[in-house]
Amino acid sequence: MAEKKIPRIVIAATQSGSGKTTIVTGVLFALAKLGYDVQSYKIGPDYIDPGYHELASGKSGHNLDTWLVPTGKINSIFYKTAQKSDIAIIEGVMGLYDGGRKGISSTAALAKQLQAPVVLVIDVKSMGDSAAAIALGFKLYDPDVDFAGVILNRLGSENHKRMITDALQRLDIPVLGAIYRKEEMKMPERHLGLTPIGETNAVATVKIIGETIAEQVDVKRLYEIAQKAPSLKKIEDTVRSAPYSLRIAVAKDEAFSFYYPESLAVLESMGAQIIFFSPLQDKEIPPADGLIIGGGFPEMFVDQLIANSSMQQSLIHAAKQGLPIYAECGGFMYLTKEIIDFTGKSFAMLGLIPASCKMNDKLQTVGYIEAKALQDTMICEKNSILQGHEFHFSSMVLPENKVVDFPWAFEFTKTRNNMTYKSGYAKDNITGSYLHIHFAGNTKAAACFIKKCLDFKISRTHREVL
Repeated sequence: MAEKKIPRIVIAATQSGSGKTTIVTGVLFALAKLGYDVQSYKIGPDYIDPGYHELASGKSGHNLDTWLVPTGKINSIFYKTAQKSDIAIIEGVMGLYDGGRKGISSTAALAKQLQAPVVLVIDVKSMGDSAAAIALGFKLYDPDVDFAGVILNRLGSENHKRMITDALQRLDIPVLGAIYRKEEMKMPERHLGLTPIGETNAVATVKIIGETIAEQVDVKRLYEIAQKAPSLKKIEDTVRSAPYSLRIAVAKDEAFSFYYPESLAVLESMGAQIIFFSPLQDKEIPPADGLIIGGGFPEMFVDQLIANSSMQQSLIHAAKQGLPIYAECGGFMYLTKEIIDFTGKSFAMLGLIPASCKMNDKLQTVGYIEAKALQDTMICEKNSILQGHEFHFSSMVLPENKVVDFPWAFEFTKTRNNMTYKSGYAKDNITGSYLHIHFAGNTKAAACFIKKCLDFKISRTHREVL
C-alpha cells in the first residue's frame, strides 16, 4: 500500500487551562504568515476552539474523537483533510493522558494512533524546577508516546525562564518555546468556555497572539519535528458524493454555530445540499426538505431571536407543514416554549416543544453518553443506540401536566458512571435534545434523516401535483 508524508505534531498540556488553545492558535497564525499551508485539528468534542484555529490558519479545523467516530475512521478523516497541507497541528484535550472512561479519545491515544510527535505545554506560573520534574514524568509515563519537548507558558521574567530551562537542559528535554504572561493574549470566556469568534473582536486578539507566539516559540523547529513523523498509509476516499437530491437548511450564525464540518459532509455525501441560514438575520428559512438547528448560545441572543418574528413564523409554519426537524442542545432550546435566563427572566421561543429551558448557575452535565431511542425519531428507529456527548448549563423543565405522558426522545447513559435518565423530545416530524452527535460516527442516523427528508420531499411534490 502506498504511503504519504504528512508532517504533523500534537500540542498537548498537563491539564485543562494550561493555555494550549492560545498557543495552538498562535502557532497556526505564525506558520500561516510564513507561507505554510496549515491544517488544524482538535481532539475531543469541541466546537469553539476550531473556530479560533480557522481564524488563525484560514482553514476550517476538524475534530478527532474516538467516541464520536469509530477509531478506524479517524485516520481516514485525518488523511482526507490533511494530505494537501504542509503541516497538521493537532490540539490536545485536557491533560495529555486524560480522556473518557479507560482513556478513550485521550490526547496520548490519538497521538499514538496518528504516530505524531507530542509537544507538552506547561503552565509554569509560580513554579521553578518542579516544571522539569513534571516534564520528565509526562515523558516517562508512556514510552510509546513520541515526546518531542515542551513549551513553557506564563513565565514571569527572564530569570524565571533561565531557572526552568537549566533544569530541563539537565534532563535533555528540549524547550521549544518560552511564553511570558501577557494580558492581551487572554481569550474571552463565558459559561461554556471560550466565547465563539463571531461574538468578539477575535481578529485583533488572534493577531496579538500570533505575533507574540512567532517571537517566543520556535515554530520553524516545530515544523522540523513535524516532518519527522513517519509516513502514513495512503487511504483512498471510499465515500462518493451522490448527486444532490434534496436540500437541508442548517441554522448557522452567532447563536447556532456548533457543527462538525465532517459531520455535515456525511449528509452531503448522501445527496444533501447544505443551505446555511441565520435565525438572527434572515427573514425566513430557505426552501428546504429538512432542517437542522445545531448547538450554540441562544440564551445570549434571546432578544434578537424574539425580534425576528418573521423567522419565527417561518419556522413554525414549516414545522406544521411536516418539514423534518432535528435540533441539538441550543437548537433544542430554541424549539421550546421559553428560555429562562440566569436572572430568572423568561423569553418566549418557538413553542414547538412543550417544555421550558432554564439556565443554571452551575454546569448541569458534560461528557460522553450513549443515547437509546425510546421511540422512532427523525434520526433513528426505536431502540437504536447513538454515541454522542452533552455539555450544557440549562435544564429542561416540564409542565406538571406533561410529566407522565411526555414524548421522550432518548434514554441517556453517562459513560463515566452509567447514570441513566430520559432526555429530549420526539413527536411527528420534530426531534430535539441535548444530544450532540457526529454523523461520521452515526452514519445510520444520517441515512435515517436523509430518508425522512426524501419522504417529505416526495409527499410535498405529490400534494402540489394534486
